[in-house]
Formats: sequence, structure tokens, C-alpha cells
Amino acid sequence: MRAVVFDQYGEPAKVRELPDPEPAPHGVVVRVEATGLCRSDWHGWQGHDPDITLPHVPGHELAGVIESTGARVSAWHPGDRVTVPFVCACGTCATCASGNHQICEHQTQPGFTHWGSFAQYVSLDHADINLVAIPDDLSYATAASLGCRFATAFRAVVQVGRVAAGQHVAVHGCGGVGLSAVMIAAASGARVVAVDVSPGALDLARKFGAVECVDATRTPDTAAEIRELTGGGTHLSLDALGSPVTCAASVNSLRRRGRHVQVGLLPSPDGTTPVPMARAIGLELEILGSHGMAAHTYPAMLELVRAGVLRPDLLVTSTISLDATPEALAAMGTAPGAGVTVIEPWS
Repeated sequence: MRAVVFDQYGEPAKVRELPDPEPAPHGVVVRVEATGLCRSDWHGWQGHDPDITLPHVPGHELAGVIESTGARVSAWHPGDRVTVPFVCACGTCATCASGNHQICEHQTQPGFTHWGSFAQYVSLDHADINLVAIPDDLSYATAASLGCRFATAFRAVVQVGRVAAGQHVAVHGCGGVGLSAVMIAAASGARVVAVDVSPGALDLARKFGAVECVDATRTPDTAAEIRELTGGGTHLSLDALGSPVTCAASVNSLRRRGRHVQVGLLPSPDGTTPVPMARAIGLELEILGSHGMAAHTYPAMLELVRAGVLRPDLLVTSTISLDATPEALAAMGTAPGAGVTVIEPWS
């Protein structure tokens, strides 16, 4: 198969021929029809993920058709159209037994713990637990965007963030996750303030329901501006980018007893990130993390997609080939872009 592979962290990735994967007894091999280019892939390429071993094929946000199945797979067959959360759960640990597959104790992640979906084929573990059927009227490109960014945003806003109609919500960073969060919060009846440094990203945020937009390049204190726009601060704020600056701004933009949800990864040289905990204590804030979404919770989200309440298809702003992927991956560090870029490995 053709795949994007890198041999050293931070060094240019290349497209080359690699052996086709084989399914594990509990797994499947999927012919990848579409896969998203995500900032998490950039973090992996930079060496920020300890699970990666070299050489490596990135990619974790995918949709396609089952090519082959392992002997112990009972619920799926070759030819089925599927997508998958980026966290593949084991289904047997105590955490999975509680329903929290997204933080499985023995999780695997395509594109991190093993070779991923920037390829024509990808192997996926514990298929009966993790695969999600794609409705016939949902495109592969749209389905691919669900597995990481849209599903992650849905859980962060609805399940972890407990958004409610009429509440003020701030979204810091309007890439794929952030724009998804804007759309989901607005569809839930919240009043959304979007924050970014890109005018194009803020234009998309307005399109997807933000009532206010803050250009972080034009204000010395985004949190203060948000507090002013919302009459004292937001009820819920998400850091969808992942940086010390956006994390602090998110916490500082909250009103009393507000909820901060950290979604974006926060790599730092010493493994720590300063958080304004004095404010968290003084205002009794909730500091929450959100990590993907379990496959068994997809139906509620998919129903809203099929009903047209949520439009993840509108987030797909660019489609590229495998050959264009190495350059696009490298660009994520300085110009992440607005919306979702989808790779079509067979084009």
C-alpha cells in the first residue's frame, strides 16, 4: 500500500510503498476512503506522544470500507461502511465496564500506538466494540471528520461541559475542533463567543453560529474582552487549541462557578502547564478534561447529523491527496488552517 511515513521526529515525511496490514483476531483492516489531517498528527510527528515508535504512519481520523476481518469479529463483515473513534477501547477493563471507553485502560489509537490512516489501509483493534456504521447518506469525508474533532467537540460541549440553552460559551481556537464546538454549542441554544488569530477562522465561526468573535491579535487581554461581552464571564469555556496562553485565557474568561474544558493538547518542555488556580479556587470553577468519545455514544450525535441540526460536512474545507500530505502536515505547526482538511488516499 501507499502511505505517508516519517523516520525521524520533525523530519519531512514521505509517501512510499509499505506492506499491507493484517487484521488482529479481534480486529479488522479498513480500506481508507477518507482521513482527516489533525493537529494531533502534527504533535505526533513532532515527538510529543510517547506511544509512537519509528518509523511511523500517522492518521487517526478515518472512514472507509472493511477489507478483511479477524476470526473473532462477529458484528462486522467485508464491505461494511465504517468509522471509528480515535480511541479504540479494549471493552474488558474496569473503565470500559463503566461505559467510559474513551479513557480505556488498555486503549489503542491508530496513528499513535500503531500505524495509522495516512495510508490506503489501516488496522483497527477490538472491532466489535469500536466500529461505528456510517449511514448510507453520509459521505466518507464527513464521516472521517467525526472520529476525532467533531466527536471530541460533541463530548466536550454536551457531555462534559453540560451546555444549556441560554448560557454563554467561549471557544478558544477555531480550527476543526473549535469550529465543531461552536456549531454544537450554538445548536444547543448557547450564545457563543469565538476566539482566534485568523480572520478566516472567525468568519467560519460566525457562519456556524458564533454571536461574538474576538481577534486575539487585536486585544491585549482576550479574557477581559470576553467577560465584558458576556456581562461577567462565560458559563462554559473550551480551550480547543492547546497552549498555555489559550488555557489561561479560557479559565480567566469564566464567571463564578463556570466550567473550563481542556480539549487541545498542551505539550511543554517540562510536561506542565501553568493554570490560574487562584481564580479557580476563588470563583469555584470546574477544571475538566475531555478525551474523545466512546463509539456506543455516537447514535445521539449521528441522529442530530442526519436531522440536519448539526452539519459536520460544512467543516470540510479542503481535500488533498496522499502526495500533498507531508507538506500539509508540516504546515500545521505554523498555519493550522480553518476547518477540516481531508485526505483521500486513493486519489
